[in-house]
Amino acid sequence: MNLYPKQKTAKPLLQQTSLMVNEIFFSIQGESSYVGLPCVFVRLTYCNLRCSYCDTTYAFYEGKPMEMDEVVQEVRKWRCRLVEITGGEPLLQPAVLPLMKQLCDGGYTVLLETSGSLPIKKVDPRVIKIMDVKCPSSGMSHKNLWENLEWLRAQDEIKFVIGNREDYEWALEQIQQKNMAAKVKWILFSPIWEQLHPRLLAEWMLEDQITNRIPNCRLQLQMHKYLWHPEERGR
Repeated sequence: MNLYPKQKTAKPLLQQTSLMVNEIFFSIQGESSYVGLPCVFVRLTYCNLRCSYCDTTYAFYEGKPMEMDEVVQEVRKWRCRLVEITGGEPLLQPAVLPLMKQLCDGGYTVLLETSGSLPIKKVDPRVIKIMDVKCPSSGMSHKNLWENLEWLRAQDEIKFVIGNREDYEWALEQIQQKNMAAKVKWILFSPIWEQLHPRLLAEWMLEDQITNRIPNCRLQLQMHKYLWHPEERGR
């Protein structure tokens, strides 16, 4: 499969020190259990999925090549110890692994936002993985790489992006069948923006007394979309 369509700079990306970077910016963490904290975001280019609700389609192809040391230097400018590597799908680019290792070696708390469709086995164990499990309404649930559950650690988080009641029930079933709650620190239920009202998802969780079934399950809102315009980049 050609992961780099129409990109003349694709060849250097196979090197261990070069990445295609969509944007690097400083903002408030809008998701996960780290919500509300200042964070430096490194958004990498390319994605192997096409989720129905994707809000970062501009990261499919847009970006510029940067050496790993350039990326680290840019991160350092913000003097913030929390860094998230996101995309697109960051694990498409081999150099992301040594990048995350270098950041961890430098004393950063590193978050990895990944779709769960590519292997996470080789990710530095110090990295906190926030791994999606794709629900049916995404159109990509057949891409879930279930073997990844074996490589999650107690510090990691699993996220379900939920668009309707079917997604919600499906998520509950997967969590139970695969014993997900015992594998990670948090399980996040995130409503699709402007498709499922957050209050409705909250009501489902309250009606089910969700924490009696899944003690580490919590509702997640995309805080950045409430603070800034939902389509504003660099936020």
